[in-house]
Amino acid sequence: VGNGESYHYARRQWNLVDDHNLLYRCLNQFDGAMNHLEKSHGWLGADPGYVSTKHEGDKVIVFERAGCVFCFNFHPTKSFTNYKIGVEEAGEYKIVLDTDWSELGGHGSRDRTVSSHTLSSSPGYNGRKTEMMLYLPSRTGAVWARVGPTKC
Repeated sequence: VGNGESYHYARRQWNLVDDHNLLYRCLNQFDGAMNHLEKSHGWLGADPGYVSTKHEGDKVIVFERAGCVFCFNFHPTKSFTNYKIGVEEAGEYKIVLDTDWSELGGHGSRDRTVSSHTLSSSPGYNGRKTEMMLYLPSRTGAVWARVGPTKC
């Protein structure tokens, strides 16, 4: 091994979280937010998720697990307004975690107070019973959770 199997640079440097010139503090806050989300929704121990979207051109992945909808836009430059995704349960969905929140190091481009609603007239989409439209900024991931029945 090139480093002589040294652990000198492999040690954890917890002090990096405290340096406000670095974004490790945001990564630490994101880690805490993910743990809180798991505690409140229990998605890690839930049945396997259903991947409804894997779009190579758009670089978007969408899946559902434990009543939460996980959406990732890995495109380096393209944001999507009104991106159609399929969901199993009709209703109102709120963002419960967003990598774009400013306190997590993001740009804060998605309004966290705005909810998304499924379309009641939907025949279904991508193997799911209904659909909804979302704003997916480039290089972000977000989790939506159902908060109530649909109002549409």
